[in-house]
Amino acid sequence: MTIAETSKKYDLTPDTLRYYEKIGLLNRVPRTPNGIRDYDENSCKRIEFIKCMRAAGVEIEILLEYMALLEKGKTTVTARKKLLEEQRIKLLEKQKNINATIERLNYKVALYEEIESGKRKDFT
Repeated sequence: MTIAETSKKYDLTPDTLRYYEKIGLLNRVPRTPNGIRDYDENSCKRIEFIKCMRAAGVEIEILLEYMALLEKGKTTVTARKKLLEEQRIKLLEKQKNINATIERLNYKVALYEEIESGKRKDFT
């Protein structure tokens, strides 16, 4: 796939894809004989992974470390697993905080609905 097709498919700008390649997140993107990027299945799998991790808030530096380990092969499986486990712990903590915030918002919305409907007169 061309960079335009890949950009559209993954809802990323071509500049973002180029940036990911430049900093080493997307290594070895194949090119046509004319030098045009030709994203293959492996490149697309990496883009999907990167996009998923970034959407969850995983930092670029962590992804760079992970991709560098990935490039080194099987000998880094334990290190990669540890890195992902650490990120999972961070995400679970974020999830806990988000859930608490949602509960607080649900309470406030219900309170305002009671006030609007006249079931509650005081405001707290």
